[in-house]
Amino acid sequence: MKISLKQALLQLKNPERAIQTARFFKTGKGEYGEGDVFIGLSNPQVQALVKEHWKYTNMANVQELINDKIHELRFAALLVLVAQFPKSSPIQQQGIIEFYLKNIRQINNWDLVDCSAYKLLGKFLLHKDRQILYDLAESGHLWSERVAVVSCFEFIRNGQFSDIFKLSEKFLSHKHDLMHKACGWMLREVGKRDELALEEFLDEHLQKMPRTLLRYAIERMEEKKRLGYLRK
Repeated sequence: MKISLKQALLQLKNPERAIQTARFFKTGKGEYGEGDVFIGLSNPQVQALVKEHWKYTNMANVQELINDKIHELRFAALLVLVAQFPKSSPIQQQGIIEFYLKNIRQINNWDLVDCSAYKLLGKFLLHKDRQILYDLAESGHLWSERVAVVSCFEFIRNGQFSDIFKLSEKFLSHKHDLMHKACGWMLREVGKRDELALEEFLDEHLQKMPRTLLRYAIERMEEKKRLGYLRK
């Protein structure tokens, strides 16, 4: 009998690596990942097991994984949804998105957001009303706010920039650099496709822009132009 995805993941636990990973994801007291639990799996290990198991992992199994205190199990749950989403009917996709939003408090570190937000919520909203992103942005919950921003990657890839400009403007005064990094990353992706559009946004908001956000946004610019923005 084939073992479950959860069993397969637990069999690969590596306590020594788990200590290093927990430190990397800032799980200490007062840090953004406080209290998170790791068992020391690498992303390629989790991805390989999900590739093997996703077809046989139902939503009850995914719910069990995403409810788990172990970070890598929650990561696996999200990768299962990402694998299943493009193979699903519109009704099934709606169900996946409802599940994702219902369990958003379990998507509680930057890697969990970044592996899933644009591949699920972004894809789902590409040709739909996007009010849910603005509701998430108003939540006051760091990871929900990051979901709103990173979901925009799918829009950016399709030449649609207005939402990330609105959200980036909103988060210019955010207190956490993880949001500055997320906005800067998305703006950099805009610049890869339309540098003039990025420059117009920067020129309008430069004086209020956190330095981390700016550095991320201009990372791919040619050096003279990049240094010019830093000096300003």
